[in-house]
Amino acid sequence: MDPENEYETLRKRVEQTTLKSQTVARNRSGLTNVSSPLKAAASHSLSDIEPLPSGSEAHWEVVERILFIYAKLNPGIAYVQGMNEIVGPIYYTFATNPNGAWREHAEADTFFCFTNLMAEIRDNFIKSLDDSQCGITAKMERVYSTLKEEDEELYLRLQEQNIKPQFFAFRWLTLLLSQEFVLPDVIRIWDSLFADENRFDFLLKVSCAMLILIRDQLLEGDFTVNMRLLQDYPLSDGDVLPILKKAKELQDSK
Repeated sequence: MDPENEYETLRKRVEQTTLKSQTVARNRSGLTNVSSPLKAAASHSLSDIEPLPSGSEAHWEVVERILFIYAKLNPGIAYVQGMNEIVGPIYYTFATNPNGAWREHAEADTFFCFTNLMAEIRDNFIKSLDDSQCGITAKMERVYSTLKEEDEELYLRLQEQNIKPQFFAFRWLTLLLSQEFVLPDVIRIWDSLFADENRFDFLLKVSCAMLILIRDQLLEGDFTVNMRLLQDYPLSDGDVLPILKKAKELQDSK
């Protein structure tokens, strides 16, 4: 119990809650296996999960506090779904630093970097700006205009199937591709984005490169197949480097 409150703290309620649900194993192609927790091995039982020692915090509590304080300090934007996907890779990078002295300041460093990054991309999270020149709609249209210049056949194919950039590019651009790839690949992409002085223009090139690199599949597929491809991007050979190389080619060609 919280000494200043008669209610249990959130962490206690989380630790003491057992979710009676099925276990779902998922890969990049979708759901692959569903099994009952009753069939799970004894080594994965709840008894193996120990509460954190008194005085320590779970990583999710730190991230929650960062987002809460940001929302309080920025009431004009507050918290919008998806911000957790932005703060996650930043916090992971600091919290796993091999230098213990630096790792101790992961929360403060994450908050500083997250705040500065949000200052550059916050327009993507403000709905009233969606249709403005600086809003997310204009950025999605730029992805398609770039694609039209580089690969008109593919552009016309997507137009013919009425596949709008809102169906996939909204998530790509708003969350900086953080939901499209595994964490190490996201960090590799972010390295390239943040190293470029025109970082978010480069993000548009990366998005266009992603389309061009799967052009053959998109040209052959119907609406359903192509939507599945775009919402669960098929990474060739498990490497994002070809995407970054193609994006750099598009950038240098201008």
